[in-house]
Amino acid sequence: MDPTIKDFESASAELETIVKKMEEGDLSLEQAMELYERGVQLSRFCHAKLEQAERRLEILNERGEIR
Repeated sequence: MDPTIKDFESASAELETIVKKMEEGDLSLEQAMELYERGVQLSRFCHAKLEQAERRLEILNERGEIR
């Protein structure tokens, strides 16, 4: 995991910023590629965190601790 990604909230906010920058279109090809690569890292991080949370909820529901 990338140590520069702190948590889900900051990763999601950074990803949103990247999307806005890319939509503006005032980037060189190199800048766009760097932002795209970072976006992929952030997206994977967020997806993994959401999967972890979903698994935790499933376990808690199975145990009857959450209704």
